[in-house]
Amino acid sequence: MEITGAEASEQIYLSYRPLMFSLAYRMLGSVMDAEDVVQEAFLYANETNLNHVHNPKAYLCKIVTNRCIDSLRSASKKREVYVGPWLPEPLITTSANADNQILPDLAYTHKESLSTAYLLLLQQLSWVERAVFLLREVLQYEYDEIAEIVGKSSTNCRQIFRRAKNAISLPPERASETKQTTAIVEQFVHALVSGNIAQLLTIVKSDAILYSDGGGKVNAATNPILGVERIAKFLSGILAKLPEDYRFTFTTVNGQLGIVAYVNNQPNNVMTFQLEEGQIKAFYIVVNPDKLKHIEPWHMEA
Repeated sequence: MEITGAEASEQIYLSYRPLMFSLAYRMLGSVMDAEDVVQEAFLYANETNLNHVHNPKAYLCKIVTNRCIDSLRSASKKREVYVGPWLPEPLITTSANADNQILPDLAYTHKESLSTAYLLLLQQLSWVERAVFLLREVLQYEYDEIAEIVGKSSTNCRQIFRRAKNAISLPPERASETKQTTAIVEQFVHALVSGNIAQLLTIVKSDAILYSDGGGKVNAATNPILGVERIAKFLSGILAKLPEDYRFTFTTVNGQLGIVAYVNNQPNNVMTFQLEEGQIKAFYIVVNPDKLKHIEPWHMEA
């Protein structure tokens, strides 16, 4: 059976959609914006007769990169007046929503580069540095390919990558810590719910920090909370005010174990963690409702 032009375009889109989303999400830190960029990139590429493009993957990545940079430029002023800490939109990667959301293919997941801590470090880079760094470090592109995508020389891309890599310093994730994550997070929840402060102090580092992103839309801490005692007091205060229909579930958030909480069966907040030496080093809580719109309501089977 002969494959039509439309069918060929659809096959190209399905083949490269996970890659495009993976790049766009890391660039933007937004699930919904990344989905929009991917869709727009494909529509634009299809209008230019994608079937006759010599290297569709590089071509699509170039479109996605440029559209991400345009999006970041237009959002820069909003970021400057953002109320409180800014955190990326949580990316929920569970089988329950795999049919309803563009998810990165396992080949592009690289869990450590999806973590909230990693995405925040990427924010320190310029837009071009971020693109070069992601294409090289995460997606394993050659410098000649990167040069074609970002419109710079291969030598320049090497320099940009080296500068970006030096600017980012995140301790490598230890396999032992990865295996301990589930147990530590569950211990933390149990200690918090039961009011066992003594146990909490053994799970959370004394100099831990908590970031709460409400974006000025809902009540949230407008400044980071420092120290395990202050964090415990802050979280205990929230716990005491929870409504009766509050419920939560453990799930994979940004490639790591996280917690999605619901009120009235609607997503209320998402909490992720950064571990260091077997203890929780940082808490990231997204309560901004605009950043939770893509998360599905509570299901009994969740």
